[in-house]
Amino acid sequence: MSRPLLTAATASYAVNCALGTAVATRRLDTSGSRWVHHAVYVATGVLTAAAGAQLAWRRDRALRRLLPVALPLAAIPALPARTRGHVLLALAAAPAYVAALATPVEG
Repeated sequence: MSRPLLTAATASYAVNCALGTAVATRRLDTSGSRWVHHAVYVATGVLTAAAGAQLAWRRDRALRRLLPVALPLAAIPALPARTRGHVLLALAAAPAYVAALATPVEG
């Protein structure tokens, strides 16, 4: 049994972090298209929710490890983008994505 939605959610999260980092360090200017970061954030949320639903449906152990991403993903819009808190909260989800991906696939 594979976990394509979990892989896609994790990849989307990584892309969003990379995009945010590139903008914060001024390696990339998205001033004309700030919506891109928001669109990737929404995609990350949708993919993560879909992955969670799929894991729950399959009764996959990876779900328990993925659940902690819910809090940072839900809270991140409440913090101003160019703050240390925004960055730290965004990064707080990383260990859960990694742990979920690292959970052995059963069957």
